Amino acid sequence: MLDASDLRKGLKIEIEGQPYLITDFDFSKPGKGQAIYNCKLKNMLSGSTMSRSFRSNDRFEKPELLQKPLRFSYESGGHYVFQNEDFEEVTIPESVLGRNKYFLMDDMPIDALFFNNEVIEVELPNLVERKVLKCDVGAKGNTASGKVTKPCSVEGGYELAVPLFVNEGDIIRIDTRTGEYADRVRA
Repeated sequence: MLDASDLRKGLKIEIEGQPYLITDFDFSKPGKGQAIYNCKLKNMLSGSTMSRSFRSNDRFEKPELLQKPLRFSYESGGHYVFQNEDFEEVTIPESVLGRNKYFLMDDMPIDALFFNNEVIEVELPNLVERKVLKCDVGAKGNTASGKVTKPCSVEGGYELAVPLFVNEGDIIRIDTRTGEYADRVRA
């Protein structure tokens, strides 16, 4: 059981049977009365956000979250199948994976966050390497800003903006947390 004094940014709490992540936190103590804890919360199941104020005597349950390592196996009709360390299959819907589905490779290790035996969140390695399949020719010109990019498609069907020097056939690294270009591995 958690007290209101335990609240902080990044803490996960359970409200009405739903797990929430505190994304923003502010503490205020009026001259008289109880302290007020203002929080912005993100529902970890639906992704919706809300603001809520708590008093110093409020208590919360800690959600039963379990993080397990899994390995990607295959995709089947919008559902992605992974294996745990006991070689049991775990199916994760595309809605939970989001854009991470573009970065999956055979036997890739991930960390899955479970709530009530359902996967609610996945974490991939921070960087993945992909081959550039299609890339526009970069137009020279306005480079004063220092950040001139062009559109590009990579293995897995993901599209992103890359610097002008990246060409078709190059291997690039993509940051899975942001979905942005990180660097070129080899030309």
